[in-house]
Amino acid sequence: MTSPDTAPPGQRTTRRRSDLGTIKAWWRELGGDGFLVLPPPNRARYTQSEGHGDAAELIEARGLGGPVSFAYWHWQSHRHAFDRSGSLTGELLLHWGGDHAAVAAGLGEGPAGFRVVDGGPKSAFRLDRITARDEAGLPDPEDPDGVRQFLAALDEPLDRGALSLRYRPLSPAEAAWLHERLSDSLDLSAAMRFVVALERRDALTIEEAERLLASWRLERERPPAEWSAWRELLHALLRHDREEAWEMVTGLGAGASGVLRQVPSERALAAVRAFALAGDRGSVHAWLALHRSIREPDAVRAAADLAAELATSAAPENSLRGLYDALVGAVTADWRRETGADHRAGLSYAALAAVRFGTDERLPHALRVLAASAARDQADLVREEALRPGGSVLVGTDSAEVLATVERYEAVRDGLLSGTGTDLTASEGALTRLWHRYRTLTDTDVRWLRERVADPATGLQGLGFCLELLLAHGKATEADVEALLPGRFKDLTKTYRTTYTEWRHPLVTLTCLALDLGHPAAGKLVSWWNGARPVWKDKVRLLTHLGAPDEAKAAELWDFVTRPSHDVGQLMTWVLVRARLDKEHPLFVADRLLGTPGVNGHVLRRVLIGVADPEQPLWHYSVSPYSRSWWQRAVEVADHPGLSPEARAIGLHVAREHLLIRNPDQLDPKPTQAEREAARAWLDGHADGQGEATPSG
Repeated sequence: MTSPDTAPPGQRTTRRRSDLGTIKAWWRELGGDGFLVLPPPNRARYTQSEGHGDAAELIEARGLGGPVSFAYWHWQSHRHAFDRSGSLTGELLLHWGGDHAAVAAGLGEGPAGFRVVDGGPKSAFRLDRITARDEAGLPDPEDPDGVRQFLAALDEPLDRGALSLRYRPLSPAEAAWLHERLSDSLDLSAAMRFVVALERRDALTIEEAERLLASWRLERERPPAEWSAWRELLHALLRHDREEAWEMVTGLGAGASGVLRQVPSERALAAVRAFALAGDRGSVHAWLALHRSIREPDAVRAAADLAAELATSAAPENSLRGLYDALVGAVTADWRRETGADHRAGLSYAALAAVRFGTDERLPHALRVLAASAARDQADLVREEALRPGGSVLVGTDSAEVLATVERYEAVRDGLLSGTGTDLTASEGALTRLWHRYRTLTDTDVRWLRERVADPATGLQGLGFCLELLLAHGKATEADVEALLPGRFKDLTKTYRTTYTEWRHPLVTLTCLALDLGHPAAGKLVSWWNGARPVWKDKVRLLTHLGAPDEAKAAELWDFVTRPSHDVGQLMTWVLVRARLDKEHPLFVADRLLGTPGVNGHVLRRVLIGVADPEQPLWHYSVSPYSRSWWQRAVEVADHPGLSPEARAIGLHVAREHLLIRNPDQLDPKPTQAEREAARAWLDGHADGQGEATPSG
């Protein structure tokens, strides 16, 4: 199927209009009847959350009432889909909000020569070019879009929830087509896609693997991992028992562990063991798997063996955390293979494994501590699953034994966790999901946080996390300043993007602390912030005005927030500054701003929820529907008797949109049934959207 704006396959340069131009022209014609399309993106709309924020602002600016559905794409999708000339080189993901059916009807079939594919109510729509296939279902090798789509179909696993991904077999015609592509004089980059499709089915021949390796050797100036099909090539060489595979392993280092795990041998075991003992956390998974394949099949005994080696080798703590994760993954995978259980049931079994390992005397104390920490948010879920009416998904377990295991764990939990904290090297998302645990701090928490601040090994993410908690709760002291200055000043001046987190850049927080304390270092810090370099600090400099605030700082912040600028915490800083200066709760400051001309209403609604607890403000750049912290604050705003009806309605709206209400299974950790029922009961008590508040439970 072709259109006046497209040329035959392989002749993109003759198109009268670029693909991007064609798609934009079609896009401009969409909209109406409760369906809104956002303008094409620039770099300021980089994520889905920013797209939803843009939609909220546009709906507000146009004064649209009633249900409004919308569609957009963001800059990440744009970069993936288009090259610099505007040619479509990959699927364009069209994200959306509102009613799925309304969006599907509004988008229609797509512009001429293209097709819009509906990904379903939980996925994006996909726009791509219409291409042709021959009688065997094969594309013209000269049609780049047809080839791309064909290979993408081959790369789709049979079951994404399976323990190990499998792919459908190739037809004889498909296999011949792929081998023919590799017989052409292709460079490594061009060959990559065909290599992946073949070796995922163990189909690369030894001749093809050796030819690819020879090409690789000619490109020695390129780091091995820069060619994204290196895993498949290494797998093929190992599978064919070629000595050249170990040349690749030497060049790749610890990155080869995942492939070595797939082809067990004593040599592979020795290699991944060396990588793990040298401190590579990812290699620990392969080490446990290969140790079980070759030495000790029992997962717990194998993990204990490896833990003993880690202890005697002075490997970093991260390696032990990797071993714990590998152990839980291994026993869960074993159980799923034995029972045929699906991925969701496997999550419940992994929770049970964490509870069990907290009291398993076969494991060393350090691993039991990690298990106890992981089980803290899982024990109630395990108990609930064991008591589930109609039977538990924990096939092959005895409910009474499971309940007894939970009781044993709860009896020793506090002792195991005393003086410990979270993994500060975990992902930002993982850390924000447990932020609500630190809404109040125990003496033990404070001691642990101070120790992490003083530890030279704590990275910028960990420092940001710990300093924010200490300062917000009024527990930070001069000792925390002096633990970091001047020794870590150079490190602290490095860029670290924190707008996706609940904490600020650690140098912002440290500056606020020094200013509040009147510390001698405050002057040097302020001078650094006022300097021209580095440029990354310009975005967040005004956030330091929360330290020792005054009217001049408040005025500078106000000037920023009333201009069309990208807000990464400036409005929240102004609200907190104004509250400190006026000695009132920041909720009332934010409430009075509602409807103020020049103030971004979308950002203000986020700030209103974020400042509900001034002892732990939420600095995330937008409301996170995954976070217990945002749920708690939304409920408090909705129930606050001193706030305006408009402010309380915002709290209620945020609560209604939270995943605890909309899709509880997407929360991590999952909520218990009691937590779900309490949330639903609270919402039912606010069914009219107004009136007296009811207890949140």
